[in-house]
Amino acid sequence: MMTVHEVSKISGVSIRALHHYDKIGLLPATEVTKAGYRLYDDKALERLQHILLFKELEFSLKEIKDILDSPGFDRSKALEQQIQMLELRKEHLQNLIDLAWGIKTIGVKNMSFEAFDTKKIDEYAAKAKASWGQTDAYKEYEQKSEGRTKEVQQKLNIEMMDIFAQFGKIKDQKPDSEEAIGLAKKLQDHITENYYTCTNEILQSLGEMYAGGGDFTDNIDKVGGTGTAVFASEAIKALCKK
Repeated sequence: MMTVHEVSKISGVSIRALHHYDKIGLLPATEVTKAGYRLYDDKALERLQHILLFKELEFSLKEIKDILDSPGFDRSKALEQQIQMLELRKEHLQNLIDLAWGIKTIGVKNMSFEAFDTKKIDEYAAKAKASWGQTDAYKEYEQKSEGRTKEVQQKLNIEMMDIFAQFGKIKDQKPDSEEAIGLAKKLQDHITENYYTCTNEILQSLGEMYAGGGDFTDNIDKVGGTGTAVFASEAIKALCKK
């Protein structure tokens, strides 16, 4: 059995996120001591691995919970996908290492950027996600994104990140300020219009994911400054409480 601090240390998931996962039933603690300490066994750690896999595929926490709790959940399939994703990332990293050593030893002779191409990883992630796309939200996303060009998708991504950049400009305000709540509503409307119906429940799950650490938090903080992801998450909470 491991404590929440130990699980956080080996997984990279913040203690705050683990507490939230427990609260919403996504990753309940195996046991809670009389002193109130959460303990996790090997089965719980395996479930956490699956959670992190599906987060990599950009599912919301609610969608992940629905998948993992489904009677048809295929543990072997999920592990195979995780292994394949890691293998692709290993290959990508090795290509970057080889390129860096080549530049260091012989200089830049060939202006090739193939080592930076993540197309194989992106394509596999999309394929893996589609194989789990049984939720209503994902089905709606598939319908809305059908036939969408790469250029249009990039434009939508830029528009979303611009909303987070606006969050960054006002992150010194209170998250329940009129302007912050207005931006949270703008984000919700953007998702609903271009991806899937973003209910308050889904939006709250996304907010927790934005502030939960990892790539989501890092990317948001890159465009808005440190603390933007957490501020956006708090503004989302304030909107959903109204």
